[in-house]
Amino acid sequence: MLPVISEKEVFKLKDLYIKEGRSMLDTARFFGVSIDAITYAMRKYKIPRRSLKEASKRSFENKKMTFKKKNLESNKKVSTEIILAMLYWGEGFKGHENSKFGTLDFANSDPEMIDLYIKSLRRLYDLDEKKLRVLLYCYSNQDISNLISFWSKLTKIPKSQFTKPYVRNDSRINAREMKYGLVHIRYNDKKLLIEIKNLIDYVKVKYA
Repeated sequence: MLPVISEKEVFKLKDLYIKEGRSMLDTARFFGVSIDAITYAMRKYKIPRRSLKEASKRSFENKKMTFKKKNLESNKKVSTEIILAMLYWGEGFKGHENSKFGTLDFANSDPEMIDLYIKSLRRLYDLDEKKLRVLLYCYSNQDISNLISFWSKLTKIPKSQFTKPYVRNDSRINAREMKYGLVHIRYNDKKLLIEIKNLIDYVKVKYA
């Protein structure tokens, strides 16, 4: 017979699931029982289950952040926030409001702009550097290996964190050709994306 939740443990079950917002899996682990046992107890003692939407929201809120804002001097903090907000406002992917995906994606072909963006991001936040990814976009007549080396050195992101490049078979040799290709600097953390979008909104209100 599977372990079950006793009547004495119901208050703790409610506390964990309702007040603390723990998932059914976490709650089951706390009691050392199966999810089926938790489901049975909730049904027996008429404990309402969260809707799928609410469960997703709770899961997102409880998800551990992969970044931490640094403590900077006031003037340095403000200037960095403005730079990062303006750069991402202009060249960053903002995502969709209800999308479950959330990745910072900053794209540009100008090395100086990419350099300023990644330095500002690192200056303001402690990141999980292993989560950074780079996608190179270039043409077939360009030296892909050299381009990856160039961007890796500039961004201080290891080549191993570069994803498969997007290479166009057509080539264009004119004044507007992207000498170093174009790169997408990506960081997959929806909470950081929301943080940057809120920063943009703040700058809009204060300075626009």
